[in-house]
Amino acid sequence: MAQFDEVKATFWGDGLHGVQPSLTDAAVQDAEIRLGVRLPSSFLEFLRERNGGQVASRWDAFPTDVPTSWSEDHVPLDMVMGIGRHDDYLSLLDTPYLVEEWGLPSQIVLFSGDGHCWIALDYRACGRQGEPSVTWFDADGSSELALAADFRTFVEGLTAAETFEADGPDGNPPTSRGTATASME
Repeated sequence: MAQFDEVKATFWGDGLHGVQPSLTDAAVQDAEIRLGVRLPSSFLEFLRERNGGQVASRWDAFPTDVPTSWSEDHVPLDMVMGIGRHDDYLSLLDTPYLVEEWGLPSQIVLFSGDGHCWIALDYRACGRQGEPSVTWFDADGSSELALAADFRTFVEGLTAAETFEADGPDGNPPTSRGTATASME
């Protein structure tokens, strides 16, 4: 298992796709007001290094003990949304719209995903000012899977997707949906 600071130092991939303007204290404060939550300090440490964008291939997967709609043994983390409104890139600020659009539970903040599957800071158990867990949501299959107790633990569990065996006959993840364990409420 990697250490938090090791991952943080090498987390971001090449390219500027999805990168928002440099994060300021004012932008964080505005985002927390708009989202109605306190963002975890460990999450903000990453966004202060680079405000969203591609994740390095060394850290682009999180292992799971149960199959998901993505894979038998992991979920992807290829991008992280930052805070801002730059070049029509998705942002944490889009969470309220995306939650409604995809029928996801309230009291979450989406930070990675493509519409069908998301990874989110989950405030349902801790309240809007607490330390959120990290949860995988499959919008198509109406299921979810708890990944980590908090963002720091999530980061320390990241690994390279290439370390997992290919799941499908063509070497790609399976196409079936809805195999994660819990239903969304």
